Amino acid sequence: MTSRRDLAEMLYPLLQSLIAAEVPVLAAHGVSMWGYAVLGALEDGSVRTQAALAEAIGADKTRIIGTLDKLQATGLITRTPDPRDRRARILTITDEGREVRGSVRAEIQAHEERLLARLPEADRDGFLRALEALHRLPREDITDRSSLDRRPAHRSNPA
Repeated sequence: MTSRRDLAEMLYPLLQSLIAAEVPVLAAHGVSMWGYAVLGALEDGSVRTQAALAEAIGADKTRIIGTLDKLQATGLITRTPDPRDRRARILTITDEGREVRGSVRAEIQAHEERLLARLPEADRDGFLRALEALHRLPREDITDRSSLDRRPAHRSNPA
């Protein structure tokens, strides 16, 4: 068996460095890391309620309330009562929220492109495809070893 480092062992320091590079960009736009995650989830339209948002970004429902308050106060999102359930709130990203999200994303991705440019193009494309594939896995598939053990291995050369 080939010796390699664990994924978390490799990714965690990289993630810390990427976050450290992003924090000044976020601060310049008046958004926290959680705020950026909220704007992204709302922009893609997959979530509408606070509960669904918390689940989508991996946050506790009560943890994001302060973030939502700040985003609403700065005009980046709106929260309105759900007409079907007055206890729930419908979240919507505003045009200004889209602008901020777009500006932050452009700056972050420009930095990432400079970093990725250090890799050969084929490696860069493969890395991004693999990362996207892993990102799309359901969380339970990553945390539950038995679910991965039951699935057939991906074959690059089908028989």
